[in-house]
Amino acid sequence: MDSKELALSAAGVLRQKKGLDIVVLDIAEKSSFADFLVIAAGNSVRQTGSLADDVEKALSECGATLGHIEGKPESGWILLDYGDVIVNIFTNTQRDLYRIEQIWSDGNRIEVQEV
Repeated sequence: MDSKELALSAAGVLRQKKGLDIVVLDIAEKSSFADFLVIAAGNSVRQTGSLADDVEKALSECGATLGHIEGKPESGWILLDYGDVIVNIFTNTQRDLYRIEQIWSDGNRIEVQEV
C-alpha cells in the first residue's frame, strides 16, 4: 500500500467511526517529514481516543507499521506517525486552537470518498 492509499484508508476508518471534518492533505512538495496529513476531530476525549485506536487497529491489519504515537486522549490531540502519513486526531477545541489546516493550507486537499 502506498502512502496515498494509507492516508485514504485512515480517512475511511475515521469516517466509518464517525470522525468529524476529515481532511487529507498532500504535503509531499511542501514537507521533508511526510507526504500526507490526515486530520480529523472527535466530539469528546473518549471518542478521540477511540478513533485513534480504530485507525491503529485497521492500518495494522493492512500491514502498516506505526512509528510512534504522540499525545493522549485527555490532551485533546493524538498523532499517529506512519512515516509518510501523519494522522492527527483532535477534540474540536484543540483543533480550533492548533488550526493545522491553516498552517498547511498550501498543501493539496485530497477528496475523501464516502465509505
